[in-house]
Amino acid sequence: MIPDDPNLPELTRRQEEILSIIIRTYTQNPEPVSSKYLAENGDLSVSSATVRNEMGLLEELGYIAAPHTSAGRIPTEKGYRYFVKRLLDDGSLSETEQARIVEKFQGAPLVTDQWMRVAVNILARTAQAAALVTPPIAETSRFKHVELIAIQGRLVLMVLVLDSGGVHQQMLTLTDPVPQPQLSETASRINALCQEANANEVRLKGVQLRLLEREVIDLAADLMEHADSNQVRLIYREGLSEIISSFQTSEGAQQAIRVFEERAFISMILNDILSPMVNNVQVVIAGEERWDELSQLSMVLSRYGIPGQMSGAVGLLGPTHLNYGRAISTVRYVSSMMTNMLSNLYEVQARPANVPDIKDTPAKE
Repeated sequence: MIPDDPNLPELTRRQEEILSIIIRTYTQNPEPVSSKYLAENGDLSVSSATVRNEMGLLEELGYIAAPHTSAGRIPTEKGYRYFVKRLLDDGSLSETEQARIVEKFQGAPLVTDQWMRVAVNILARTAQAAALVTPPIAETSRFKHVELIAIQGRLVLMVLVLDSGGVHQQMLTLTDPVPQPQLSETASRINALCQEANANEVRLKGVQLRLLEREVIDLAADLMEHADSNQVRLIYREGLSEIISSFQTSEGAQQAIRVFEERAFISMILNDILSPMVNNVQVVIAGEERWDELSQLSMVLSRYGIPGQMSGAVGLLGPTHLNYGRAISTVRYVSSMMTNMLSNLYEVQARPANVPDIKDTPAKE
């Protein structure tokens, strides 16, 4: 989920228990947790003095911190990372919650605006966090066809259509004027040669061709590579207004708003963070020291889709005291469900384990 950090020192079992209780308590009620509270409510079977000593060691190691003198302790980013990586149970949603999610998906047509809205609503309501979903898109652009249109003199308009439905236009200045019949014939040869090829395959096919065909193929490959690296995602979002007050600083709230409102920014974050594997839940805590713009946030993300063909993203966003267990189990289940639904739609045989078939599961009465 989050990358293993070899710099995280191992804790004793008691220290892990104390850290786990502090984090679980703090995520439910973000107030400093005292040694007295832990001794009385933590079922640790040790004295307050022992708890204080262990908390002192955890503080020295950087897993907890005192917000001010004489206060209890709160988790640090390092503490959250240790908790998620080593202490968090591999929990799952209850059968009742899973059945409710299946029922909601059954009422929405597949791969439509309505389906995306159902998914983002399920994420936000189940995890009580801000949610985002992107529709499935082709992972690699494939060539469909090209048209060459004589404009004036040596100037030609190239219209490139990709199998994803994307249309790209580019002006091409030739060495010499070429009549329209020859341009149309050139386009037909390229279309027959490059059908369903990706950008690299298109470029390789042009190596042995004539100059005009090679120029067109090289330009088409350039446009396809640009399309692959600059896909603008449509992003469905829900739940930010309900959690904005849970941020303890205005900076955290502003960061959350920016992530939600700036499509180019969240697209960049998703491209950088998301694993190419589908249904692989990833947790990003306080930007993982890579993104200052996320220093007050935590994100739980997963890619869903058909490997090597198309994929989208589902995720949750909140303050660093996010309920990680709830968020991870929700993202994992919804991601797997959407992968399953997309696979059914495209009649892909491989399906994730332990996820009900949306076509065969009866609606709950």
